[in-house]
Amino acid sequence: MTRVVLLTGKGGVGKTTTAAGTAVLAGERGLRTLVLSTDAAHSLSDAFGVSAGGSADGHTPVAERVWIQQVDAQRRFEDSWASIQDYLRAVLDAAGTDPITAEEITVLPGAEEVLALLALRDEVVSGAWDLVVVDCAPTAETLRLLALPEALGWYLDRLATSGSRVVRAVTPALARAAGVPVPEPRVGEAVQRLHADLREVRTLLAAPTSSVRLVLTPESVVVAEARRALTTLSLYGYTVDGVVANRVFPDSDDDKWRRTWAEAQRETLADVEASFAPLPVWRAEYAPREPVGAAALAELARAAYGESDPVAVVDAPPPMDVVRRGAEVELRLALPFATGGEVGLTRHGGDLVVTVGSYRRVLALPSMLTRYAVTGAHLDAGHLAVRFAPPPETRATP
Repeated sequence: MTRVVLLTGKGGVGKTTTAAGTAVLAGERGLRTLVLSTDAAHSLSDAFGVSAGGSADGHTPVAERVWIQQVDAQRRFEDSWASIQDYLRAVLDAAGTDPITAEEITVLPGAEEVLALLALRDEVVSGAWDLVVVDCAPTAETLRLLALPEALGWYLDRLATSGSRVVRAVTPALARAAGVPVPEPRVGEAVQRLHADLREVRTLLAAPTSSVRLVLTPESVVVAEARRALTTLSLYGYTVDGVVANRVFPDSDDDKWRRTWAEAQRETLADVEASFAPLPVWRAEYAPREPVGAAALAELARAAYGESDPVAVVDAPPPMDVVRRGAEVELRLALPFATGGEVGLTRHGGDLVVTVGSYRRVLALPSMLTRYAVTGAHLDAGHLAVRFAPPPETRATP
């Protein structure tokens, strides 16, 4: 199965150079590697010093066994959403909405992120690559990107279900009387196709061969954002397999300014090592000049990873686990660095809604827990522990 590594972090920390260098090292190890950017401001071609679009399929060779790709957003949008958008525009037109407003209303929220996810899915299922390295957008955009498959899939699932009931209930004659167009079969097919695509993306990103890598610089503000990113990624069930610390100042005895910076960074890096343990923390020294081209990128990545395998699959504990506690059952969800004041929990039927700050995840409970009642929850060693009790009729009597 294709290995997938996503690299994200605060803007300007060196995600692109880290992603590119990781890919070149993989190519040197004999892996057919694609680097895919989800950042709207593509800079991969600049990092490699080449012009993008060097082949008919959009893959540009940049090193031995390494290619980069930029997403054809317009084509993917037409394939995945245009039928739905056309129908929604027709409904709004029947309601008297002006065309410009209708166009704005019917734009799919997060369309660019969805297109990037579908591009990643297509490349992985093509079987053409041993490794796909994803140069992600800055942290906030990446977290929205990775939340989309589950959140939008949940929405589309309900849209498809309720929509089919509406279509069956409203006859064409009634629809004509109301002035609302009846959706064509291709509209429902488009919803179902997009739903299936996103479900496949979610499965791909949650697979054991996929992981996220956090890139940071040794600065307190950047490290704080990386901690929050780890919490949110864990909330959505994604594996984080390591941290790359970029632009680390080497020790210096003859330069007081640099020595002061190096000392400050050492304190921050010690905090990073302690905070993110047991994750590996790879360090890349501040380069004397901007790394451009495959050779320079590989040199930077080689110094950071040292003797470790830059694309090894880690044996990480599951982000969510179910444990029996006598008659009760405890669901444990990894939430490193989360604090009680920012965590919320509600139950809606067979779904458990977990909120951390401004991020929310709707968890479909295992079938055995849908009949159980939530009896309590607490944070325990970086996990949210939710206790469930069986229904009264199934409890053992003394």
